[in-house]
Amino acid sequence: MSSLSSPFPKSQALFERAQQSIAGGVNSGIRKMEMPVPLYFSHGRGGRLYDVDGNEFIDFQCGQGAILYGHAPEGMADAIGAQARLGVHWAAQSELEIEVAERLQKMIPSAERVRFNSSATEVVIAAFRIARAHTGKPLILRFEGHYHGWGDEGLVGFAPPPDKWGEEEAPSRLHPSAGIISEVTERFVVARWNDIEHLRRRVAQYHGQIAAIVFEPCGCNTSCIEPIPGLLDAIRELCDAEGALMIADETITGFRYGAGGAQTFYGASPDLTVLGKAIGGGVPFAALVGRERFFETVVSGKVVHAGTLNGNPLCLAASKWCLDTILALGPEHPGPLIALGRELMKGLSELAARHRIPLFVQGPGQIFHGTMLKPGAAEGPVVSYRDYVRRHDAPRWAHLRRCLLGHGVRAIERGLWFMSLAHTSADVAEALERAEPAFAQHAAEWSAG
Repeated sequence: MSSLSSPFPKSQALFERAQQSIAGGVNSGIRKMEMPVPLYFSHGRGGRLYDVDGNEFIDFQCGQGAILYGHAPEGMADAIGAQARLGVHWAAQSELEIEVAERLQKMIPSAERVRFNSSATEVVIAAFRIARAHTGKPLILRFEGHYHGWGDEGLVGFAPPPDKWGEEEAPSRLHPSAGIISEVTERFVVARWNDIEHLRRRVAQYHGQIAAIVFEPCGCNTSCIEPIPGLLDAIRELCDAEGALMIADETITGFRYGAGGAQTFYGASPDLTVLGKAIGGGVPFAALVGRERFFETVVSGKVVHAGTLNGNPLCLAASKWCLDTILALGPEHPGPLIALGRELMKGLSELAARHRIPLFVQGPGQIFHGTMLKPGAAEGPVVSYRDYVRRHDAPRWAHLRRCLLGHGVRAIERGLWFMSLAHTSADVAEALERAEPAFAQHAAEWSAG
């Protein structure tokens, strides 16, 4: 296994080669964050990944959450292979799309109707378009630190730097990308997560103008921040009072939190739900599901919803297998996955304490986050995006993450850990065994400056 001081030579060579043909050497900007070099993988199996240098990793990145079922599950490969022999794309209908839609109706109480896309970013665009058309109102209310795709609308006010936060009562609508349609930012209201009274004030400020409130049921893109008691009920109440749509972005939480997603886990009842990642198990597939009446503008053609690859049979075959796998787990899911994740969380916390590393681990278990506390930062759960930025020592976490990578444990660069259905107690035990020298290495090197 390559160590922190010994880079990954084949990955390094491939990355240098890639930069001669692929802009920036990667096909998603976030992948460039991986240090010391974006890794190149040859194959995966279950809860493990293998890179081109022959290194084996116990993988808790899990394809940014899409690989809920583990790497290269045989049943999924068989389903995709069987469909590939029949045809990969028809730009027409197949019985598969009805079968997948019917499964979603069975699993998610709010899924009265379904439409498919290739990515959750596309689904978010559709959800916002439907909300504005249905209500005749211009504004979408969203929360700091919640991610809704990389499009012009998805990133408004996502994660501004501290010097551009704006006022406490009026969080910034800053978009992190150049080249967007500038007027888009004016169509959003940004609120702080887990502050019910602040949310009420923001809605009152724009009374009669809000088409929808969109949110991640758990703020998985910022420190895995769960909703405080009463928050999701307050969002439902405010949407009903304003005649706005309640949109749950379950791109990450869908199926990881059970067959009914995080909305069932936390007891919420959204009007529309965005599904991605685990719905396809790694293939490019996403869905918008929700109450029948909110699809009327799509059915009538008033709202355009299109896409050449929508309902692609190859992706539908994969999704059908994924959903059947979740259904087969029964009502116990995600209980065992939560327990396994908490086992890993406990072990990481014990290692941190033993090596005097200020790592605070939080989350329900099937997904969790490690916040590296800055010197003097308060302990305890992170409750909002601003709280996270104020307390998280990103450079120090990046160093620990590199140490873990060098010892064969792979987490996400921003501190997120995913459990997969392929992980076992033996994998967790081995991951903690590998993490021990990584924590020791980090403690020694970081203390040394």
